[in-house]
Amino acid sequence: MIQNEDFQEEIGNNHIATSAQTPLRKDAFDISDDEKIERIKKDVENILTTLGMDLTDDSLKGTPNRVAKMFVKEIFGGLNPTKKPSSSTFENKYKYNEMLVEKNIVVYSTCEHHLLPIVGRAHVAYISNGTVVGLSKMNRIVDYFAKRPQVQERLNIQIVQELQKVLGTEDVACVIDAKHLCVNSRGIRDIESSTVTAEFGGKFKNEQTRREFLDYIKLDTQF
Repeated sequence: MIQNEDFQEEIGNNHIATSAQTPLRKDAFDISDDEKIERIKKDVENILTTLGMDLTDDSLKGTPNRVAKMFVKEIFGGLNPTKKPSSSTFENKYKYNEMLVEKNIVVYSTCEHHLLPIVGRAHVAYISNGTVVGLSKMNRIVDYFAKRPQVQERLNIQIVQELQKVLGTEDVACVIDAKHLCVNSRGIRDIESSTVTAEFGGKFKNEQTRREFLDYIKLDTQF
């Protein structure tokens, strides 16, 4: 048992992903959002009470409900597949065959190991094979997969796989540069460091194409 706990602690402290898919139970959506909020509210009340907080104080009275609503409706809203953005595609009538890059997409996510924020930027690119997608949809896809307990490497993979599916091409890439508050505010408490991860598909595995993408985003990272 101790060995298993030590192993789990090592995975968490080193931010190791165990799956490219978000680990969800099959019954994850058997209850409504309202019921989830009520259950989480009681759990937050228990946590704060255990910590010694006085929940009769006017400042704290609404905290359990606010936290529960935030978990279900906001920061973990991307767990719900009904909230997945629709991604309408269009024929590439103007025959643009070069790389399209959407830079500096804001990433707000939550580390699944400590439930602390991950904040940074995503840079996404694709090369059309006859189909294009609206620019805002790229932002929405990033936001959807970010709004769940996450590991940064998994977020890269999920963004790329979703765009590959939507666009019908393997030629998709994503680089994320983000700060992890579980590193910045606890543990080593290094407030300057950030984490850079990438996922390259199709033509982006080619060194020249990958270099062109990195030149676009002006992020000179060795892969």
